[in-house]
Amino acid sequence: MASKNYNVVAFKVVIHCIFLVVANSSDLSYPAVFNFGDSNSDTGDLAAGLGFQLIQPYGQSYFNASSTGRFCNGRLIVDFLMDAMHMPFLNAYMDSIGLPNFQKGCNFAAAGSTILAATAASLCPFSFGIQVSQFIRFKARVLELLAAGQKYKKYVPAEDYFNRGLYMFDIGQNDLAGAFYSKTLDQVLASIPNILLEFETGIKKLYDQGARNFWIHNTGPLGCLAQNIAKFGADSSKLDEQGCVSSHNQAAKTFNLQLQALCTKLHGQYPDANVTNVDIFTIKSNLISNYSNYGFQQPIMVCCGYGGPPLNYDERVTCGSTKNLNGTIVTAKSCNDSSVYVSWDGTHYTEAANQYVTSQILTGKYSYPSFSGKMLIPSLAQVTTTESQSM
Repeated sequence: MASKNYNVVAFKVVIHCIFLVVANSSDLSYPAVFNFGDSNSDTGDLAAGLGFQLIQPYGQSYFNASSTGRFCNGRLIVDFLMDAMHMPFLNAYMDSIGLPNFQKGCNFAAAGSTILAATAASLCPFSFGIQVSQFIRFKARVLELLAAGQKYKKYVPAEDYFNRGLYMFDIGQNDLAGAFYSKTLDQVLASIPNILLEFETGIKKLYDQGARNFWIHNTGPLGCLAQNIAKFGADSSKLDEQGCVSSHNQAAKTFNLQLQALCTKLHGQYPDANVTNVDIFTIKSNLISNYSNYGFQQPIMVCCGYGGPPLNYDERVTCGSTKNLNGTIVTAKSCNDSSVYVSWDGTHYTEAANQYVTSQILTGKYSYPSFSGKMLIPSLAQVTTTESQSM
């Protein structure tokens, strides 16, 4: 057991060191980043926009504060990507506290967001179309400030940053996951073209605003989230060999195939644009299937939850909350070591899992078109995988 623990620790040290080297060697050079998405990349927008504060243990592992507004115990994939580009973490568009600086970009992502327009029943009003409209207003206001004088230059992007910047997207998960509460699998699959048509409309608006560098994440294996397993996986015949809900993963795969087709279409329509589609689904599925190779012990069970194995998830008692269940006061607490868990709260990944996913993104192997040819040391991540499998 001691030898195994040593190997796990050693592997995580290797992962961390290689992540830093790869990050420092990649050709991800942009003056600013503009991010759009949901809770997977929200750095505080929903909390600021709706006026609430996430309570600890959210934020405890890195920021040591829940005021970060991130639905995670620490950093998100977008945070690690900003690190890789030697840039500061993105400030949320609606966060006015803490002297936010938008010189290197802005984050419009908000937890609960969907690509389709929000309705009165939506968890979040800031759907993709609203986020795009917020960006358009943001750009117009920046140009007004720049025209007003030099004193604003250190707070807002330069005018040419809007053309040269990177536009990142991680959204669509909530459209699919939410649809299953009222639709059959066939109905969910039939809705995907309309979802992506709305996404395409937003991309075109950003292109018309001068955006030329698009970095688009596909959606992950929704059926492997504890929230969905608890709700839709009571019948074991609906689960796959990994214990994930088959219908949800089928919807995610179909969405991703059509998203890839859309990216190919955009390549043809906008020859002066760079459109990169990142296969998050494959990275996360591989992590869940081969978790022990990467130093994890729990691929699906929740770190911050209530109920114990196998899921440690109860929708009535969310992470950090205390509730009265049948006369008993219970609290959803964090696990002792979040670094060995993939799932943080049943819907979002832990910081450790986010770091692993980012390390794989940075290899370029999971991107179309691949940018691995621009890496000075593109084989490092392959060495990491080989070493881990031999442990």
